[in-house]
Amino acid sequence: MPACVPTRTDDSSHAPDEGRPHSPPPPGRSPRIRSIQGADLSASIAVFLIALPLSLGIALATGAPLQAGLVAAAVGGLVVGRLGGAPLQVSGPAAGLTVVTADLIQTYGWRTTCAITVLAGLAQLGLGLLRVARSALAVSPAIVHGMLAGIGLTIAVAQLHIVLGGSPRSSVVANVRELPAQLAHPQIAALSMSALTLVLLLAWPRIRGRAGRVLRTAPAPLVAVAVATATASLAGLSLPKVDLPSWRSHALAGLPEGPVLGLVAAVLTVTLVCSVQSLLGAVAVDKVTARRPTPPPRSDLDRELLGQGAANIVSGTLGGLPVAGVAVRSSANLQAGARTRNSTMLHGAWVVVAALLMVPVLELIPLAALAALVMAVGIQMVSLHHIRTVTRHREVLVYAVTTLGVVLLGVLEGVALGVAVAVGVALHRLAHTRITHEEAEGVHHVRVRGQLTFLAVPRLSRALHLVPAGSDVVVELDGSFMDHAAYESLHDWESAHTARGGSVELTGRTGGRLAEPHADDGLKQGAHCHCRPWTPWRNHHCERPESEPSGPRPSGHRLASGISSFQRNTAPLVRGELARLAREGQRPSQLFLTCADSRLVTSMITSSGPGDLFVVRNVGNLVPPPGEESGDDSVAAAIEYAVEVLGVRSITVCGHSGCGAMQALLNSEPGGARTPLKRWLRHGTASLERMAAKERPWTRIAGRAPADAVEQLCLTNVVQQLEHLRAHECVARAMEAGALELQGMYFHVGEAQAYLLTGTAPHGDPAGELFDRVAATAGHGTSPAPSLP
Repeated sequence: MPACVPTRTDDSSHAPDEGRPHSPPPPGRSPRIRSIQGADLSASIAVFLIALPLSLGIALATGAPLQAGLVAAAVGGLVVGRLGGAPLQVSGPAAGLTVVTADLIQTYGWRTTCAITVLAGLAQLGLGLLRVARSALAVSPAIVHGMLAGIGLTIAVAQLHIVLGGSPRSSVVANVRELPAQLAHPQIAALSMSALTLVLLLAWPRIRGRAGRVLRTAPAPLVAVAVATATASLAGLSLPKVDLPSWRSHALAGLPEGPVLGLVAAVLTVTLVCSVQSLLGAVAVDKVTARRPTPPPRSDLDRELLGQGAANIVSGTLGGLPVAGVAVRSSANLQAGARTRNSTMLHGAWVVVAALLMVPVLELIPLAALAALVMAVGIQMVSLHHIRTVTRHREVLVYAVTTLGVVLLGVLEGVALGVAVAVGVALHRLAHTRITHEEAEGVHHVRVRGQLTFLAVPRLSRALHLVPAGSDVVVELDGSFMDHAAYESLHDWESAHTARGGSVELTGRTGGRLAEPHADDGLKQGAHCHCRPWTPWRNHHCERPESEPSGPRPSGHRLASGISSFQRNTAPLVRGELARLAREGQRPSQLFLTCADSRLVTSMITSSGPGDLFVVRNVGNLVPPPGEESGDDSVAAAIEYAVEVLGVRSITVCGHSGCGAMQALLNSEPGGARTPLKRWLRHGTASLERMAAKERPWTRIAGRAPADAVEQLCLTNVVQQLEHLRAHECVARAMEAGALELQGMYFHVGEAQAYLLTGTAPHGDPAGELFDRVAATAGHGTSPAPSLP
């Protein structure tokens, strides 16, 4: 059955002041005090320990006074933390702004750069007041990722000179040209401290076992810089170190000096990079917090833009670097369990304390260690995951041009080139629609591959006029868009052809919506949105019929309206098949055991229909081990019925990304109230132990490691539940007789991509498990579902 793409349709502003508390505070204590003393306090310390070395390193990379990094970190925490619309996003000096700021300092000097930061903040305030934040997200992800990759490469090449004990040049080309000479004569002391920093950065997060879990509570950047600093001091190495002049001599913003056009371009560049990076970061934070059992309200992007603008005004005025949302610090904030904006603000307060009281300690840090830290951040900005994503969406050219443009010409020029190429690619796709005509067994097939716009109307007309009068025709539309000119042309031809005794059947492989989806005419069969049965439900991205009043409706009305739509549109198509199944009974070939998550529509992702799957759903797609001690026989009963009575030939355990049950299992703590949910989740304890027993995540998914601990547990849980299945007596007998096969499956909701378990190893075996992508297959009509043996 076709279905909609689930989306959130409420774009209204949210009050992002606080996350929802899990329980009311004790009497006499306010929610704010309670949150500061709890998770927010520990999260703020964790973020501060990461922000301190990174802020100094980014200031070093830009050529600004090192205090400027501390000023920007403090302002980002205090000002954006209080005024911004993404409470859990942490802002400060960002690596993505390093190249831009360094170029401005070399061109205009430090005080004018501060003035440009202030003007960029004013521009951000204007954009926030105009409420255009969500429009900024319309920029192609390939351009954004290409921009960040170009900036990352520029940072890495420049910092490599400091790592080797030299000084960076003014451009990437000059840095590359001077690199052989620098490699031939490195400074051993600087190189050794840089190497030590890089080794600790890479090795620290990979320490396994109980000791590793304790050690990893200290952030890798802090550990790397601290160890390098202690080693350099104890060894008495003569190295350039952090130099923090007295705050009395700290330079503040001055009046901008320089050509007007150049200053305007500089302000636009800083505004663009700061805004896009911050808004994309806020959206990413929303995706992570949405998996929490009680997620906070979605970020108010316009308010976030206002907060970023205010922070840049304050930071520039006080002589600080430009401020933007920072992914590394935001991730640390979320992983540390932050619940409200208090964690972000407290981290800014800790930076102020450090800048005032820890100057003698900070001045012991070798510059080579900071350069190695920033170089590692720059390399991480070239994300292999992003490259795979743009490759899958055929946007490699846009990504490559943007990256090279940023590296060779500059950020603004690279982004402009990327936008131009993206527009050219889009126009090429619109103009190169493939239209074919062929005859098979007396039926004429006209196939349209691509977007059907006015540019394709002449070729469409030629193909349609090859069809003889009075013949049977099938028009296959394999695109997601049809403009009015193409619609009128197809409609006029269809009317003329049917008037001469012919028949026309319109099909759409992608379920595309035509230009006039509610027209009551011959195109009605193919014109409506194919996810129409779900139209009344608020979480699906379908248009509400014009006759239907706007605004929220009672759930009962939604249910009745959905049933009415089924009776009107779907029941006539399936009535015959359901009547046959009613007479002959069900004979499904597969037992499909999956999670109760509402985003998993089993019939959609397997292209199955009535009578195909015997489906069992529960929280976390868990299979309790056999035995009375499990205390739950519902799943075991379904397994026994499917194997012994229905005689299914395969059983599939299907997990999925972002599983709330797996998230809850990861966050579970011993003791506490034994609620029904916690009692049920104990059946997943074996999966948690299986994952913890591995020295590293051996499970691979389409050639990559799991994205995070939640995805690792989701995949491991599929493998573990298959082991539980094999322990059931009826399953073991059927498998021994060769009458039953087991299959593991993982569905990535965000990618709409299925993965099948193709290789497993015994528990603890380092060979691990492999999940491979199920590719779409070419053919007529709807692509077949992945084979579930």
